[in-house]
Amino acid sequence: MKRKFGLVVLVVALAGCRPSTTTTSTDADGTSVPGESGKPRVALIMKSLANEFFSTMADGAQSHQEEHADDYALIVNGIKDERDLSRQVALVEEMVSSNVDAIVIAPADSKALVPALRRAQQAGVVVVNIDNRLDADVLKTEGITIPFVGPENRAGAKKVGQYLAQKLNEGDQVLVLEGIRTSFNAQQRREGFELAMSEAGIDIVDSQSAEWEMSKANTIASSMLSEHPNAKAILAANDSMALGAVAAVRSAGRSDDVMIVGFDNISAVQQAIIDGKILATADQHGDQLAVFGIEAALQMLQDPDTKPEDVETPVDLIHQQTLTP
Repeated sequence: MKRKFGLVVLVVALAGCRPSTTTTSTDADGTSVPGESGKPRVALIMKSLANEFFSTMADGAQSHQEEHADDYALIVNGIKDERDLSRQVALVEEMVSSNVDAIVIAPADSKALVPALRRAQQAGVVVVNIDNRLDADVLKTEGITIPFVGPENRAGAKKVGQYLAQKLNEGDQVLVLEGIRTSFNAQQRREGFELAMSEAGIDIVDSQSAEWEMSKANTIASSMLSEHPNAKAILAANDSMALGAVAAVRSAGRSDDVMIVGFDNISAVQQAIIDGKILATADQHGDQLAVFGIEAALQMLQDPDTKPEDVETPVDLIHQQTLTP
């Protein structure tokens, strides 16, 4: 996708905040820049920093900062656990109190973060939503508009599901590992999987939430495989859960007859695809996703009269043929 800016940030530890969850920007010489006159301050608030996908987001922002260190300051925040909604709400409030100019957020929940973001907007902070779309009905109830910059998750999941369906037969049974069910992207990925399976005449015999977590996916997939011994595949709504499914399939001695697909294209899954342990995943270009959102926020800061608009970012199918020469 064509970017409007070539902007960047360098990330280091933020004094005064929890070091395990928060980082901030500096100039190339190590001088702290937040609050520097004339330079907008943007807060990037992500979900679990333990998830490689979100650490990749931060890395993408850092590489851009190294090229354009004078354009703006960025404070990067994240939570340890994607279920820790209260901490993410607190991070929004902390960033407003620290007088940032904009917040770019990947919300852990599509509904729970909206009131805090309304308060941020009322305080004069520009807000941009990335990765996981905020709930349209709750936004309407709160009387606010927040642009979404991110991929069409349902379309991406459908691509992955369709690729899997080519390897299956009509009437085959499959299993689904969902993300957190209150998250819009989890809902959209499940719908994309369901649509692909329905069109191919393939039966989803069980669908459970593993809340994006590898260890939980391992446990749940093991149970589902035991209950549904004829299942031919597992569709996981993110790559961490796909890796958990790989472990479950291996423990069940079924690595040769149960196919697995995921979503995110993290590096560990790329190797698993090359090795034939995972069939396919979807790449939503995590290294650029935060940058797309930051650029949108900067454009809104440059022109306050700009009408906030959603921006659809790329999502591509990844399989063994795309990763090997």
